[in-house]
Amino acid sequence: MTMISAVAPLSPKTTSALTYPAARKVEQTDDYFGTTVNDPYRWMEDVDSAGLKTWVDAENELTQSYLAEVPSREAMQKRLMELINFERYTAPARRGTRYFYSHNSGLQNQNVIYWQEGLEGEPKVLLDPNTFSADGTVAISGLSITDDGSLAAYSIADAGSDWVKWHVRDVASGKDLPDIVEWSKFSGAAWLKDGSGFFYQGYDAPEAEALKAANYFHKVFFHKLGTPQSEDKLIFDRPDDKELNLGANVTDDGRYLVLYQSKGTSPNNEIAVKDLQKSESPIVRLIPTADATYSPINNDGSLFWFLTTLDAPNGKVISIDLNHPEREHWKTVIPESKNKLSDISIIDNTFIASYLADAQSLIELHSLDGQLIERLKLPAIGTAYGFGGLREDTETFYQFTNFTTPGTIYRLNMKTRQSTLFRQPKLLFDPALYETTQIFYNSKDGTRVPMFVSHKKGLVLDGSAATLLYAYGGFNVPLLPEFSSAHVMWMEMGGIYAQPSLRGGGEYGEAWHEAGTRLKKQNVFDDFIAAAEWLIANKYTSPKKLAISGGSNGGLLVAACELQRPDLFGAVVAQVGVMDMLRFDKFTIGWAWKEEYGSPSENAEEFTAIYKYSPLHNIHAGTVYPPTLITTGDHDDRVYPAHSFKYTAALQAAQSGTNPILIRVETRAGHGAGMPLSKRIEATVDQYAFLVRELKAGTPQD
Repeated sequence: MTMISAVAPLSPKTTSALTYPAARKVEQTDDYFGTTVNDPYRWMEDVDSAGLKTWVDAENELTQSYLAEVPSREAMQKRLMELINFERYTAPARRGTRYFYSHNSGLQNQNVIYWQEGLEGEPKVLLDPNTFSADGTVAISGLSITDDGSLAAYSIADAGSDWVKWHVRDVASGKDLPDIVEWSKFSGAAWLKDGSGFFYQGYDAPEAEALKAANYFHKVFFHKLGTPQSEDKLIFDRPDDKELNLGANVTDDGRYLVLYQSKGTSPNNEIAVKDLQKSESPIVRLIPTADATYSPINNDGSLFWFLTTLDAPNGKVISIDLNHPEREHWKTVIPESKNKLSDISIIDNTFIASYLADAQSLIELHSLDGQLIERLKLPAIGTAYGFGGLREDTETFYQFTNFTTPGTIYRLNMKTRQSTLFRQPKLLFDPALYETTQIFYNSKDGTRVPMFVSHKKGLVLDGSAATLLYAYGGFNVPLLPEFSSAHVMWMEMGGIYAQPSLRGGGEYGEAWHEAGTRLKKQNVFDDFIAAAEWLIANKYTSPKKLAISGGSNGGLLVAACELQRPDLFGAVVAQVGVMDMLRFDKFTIGWAWKEEYGSPSENAEEFTAIYKYSPLHNIHAGTVYPPTLITTGDHDDRVYPAHSFKYTAALQAAQSGTNPILIRVETRAGHGAGMPLSKRIEATVDQYAFLVRELKAGTPQD
């Protein structure tokens, strides 16, 4: 096994500024409420142009030549592959007499989906996406099994695109039916109880520029098996509002179709219901106002249970009877608590409620009248998820993980309420050598923010440890304790991994989320900067040894922070970030983020707030910025890659001194979902090679 040393010599850091590929500028100005804004790299929004391809190729060549000088790069590649090379499973889900789950033998590019008869049956391959393409860039993005376990609807994403294509496979024979559904996006498949067809979401086929054009007028369709897509029936749409995202689900009893409607990325939604037993029944707008989150849990005939944030920002459970749907008849079943209720299911006629208590899992069992039965004992501080199944099931499965524990699957007997180990990975490192603590620090305005800090036991706090600070802070998404082989390697090398729970995320309910949105977005950056200052003040690290990293909204986070406090960081890795905050709503699904960020072109006050932190517009020539690695994918149709292109060109042009500003553009890759393991390993090694070089960090040694 590869041995690890705390410190290893590196090649001398480049002492002269890099020569960057030429990026031409154009005369382009826009007026925002009387403010003239220059956009000299607007031409980079044409991502298919020959000129841009030449620039991207040259930038990739420069980046790879720079990283090739890191002598430990090969050792990191070898060690990371060792750490990742272990069997990984998902928790099994029962349909009929069959169980379905995914499995990776260790280094497979994509997980393979299996099925078996009963828990003791012989595993059989249902879908192996590794056979879909030579380079592993075609992935399964969605899977839905009929109630009897006989058919599987699965969606395919090519090169990381959000656009998917649905197919149907006969489970027993392993052969596909002729049915194909295209131009679906942000969709699941909801089968009818009898398996004769499924509901899905999609858009009208784009006329051009499928990876760039804005997506409006989401729709719900029904596909009947054995018929061409051209005959699919439009079930539900909202032509009155082009920005609504729609969803569809069939209740476990097969009786009702539940239709979600939400505005952009707002957590709030409306609910409509259709009785599927009555062919001509109308769609009833059960909850016609998106004044809170309404997430259906289950139903007993006409009685529905919902998880809602109505008058309860941390979430509560209510019941609504379709026969008396007026709000005065709604009943609270499980009231709001001090912890965020993040998920809930009903198994064996028992609520399994998943709470977040200071960004870690707390699982409670409640009777159907809401009374607390008991709290589930978890193995350690960490994250537990799963708990799927049907109301009448007497068992369920869940997965537990934390920073040093890969996903370990437990089987919960609902009669005895005892958890037993079902599947546990075999590791190539000793988790007992590491420790995780949770600390709390105060942000700029005094808000108390939690942060997990993980490292080798016995760490000496002298400010010398290379530290990776990672966060997200947006869209109501919580960052929880979760295993990463890459983070284990970082800690093996003597590094610290720190993960704060910033406002804007989902760790403490809707109030915490709302405090980091729109006009309050600066709170998120202040929280992150305060985390860095705490680590330095408490001698975990120093500015020259502190790296920051984030992806997507987290890419925006780290870019904004490096511009606001370039003195505070020794290296920056900004992945697939939203960098042009004045034009984020012009591409693909970006318009939906106005619910999170505000509208820079429609609201003067929100423009002013956004303009103050938008990374592309807060770069100042002659400033010494930290060493920066920007990453994106050439097929990213979530955060359009032009964001990263424009930011890179502008930062390279403004940089003073010798700190490198580099970009790594992955080919045949999107926003991250479905990326083959081989590409993920290469990308991680390149990022760590960059950090090792810039921070003079420890490195694996043979």
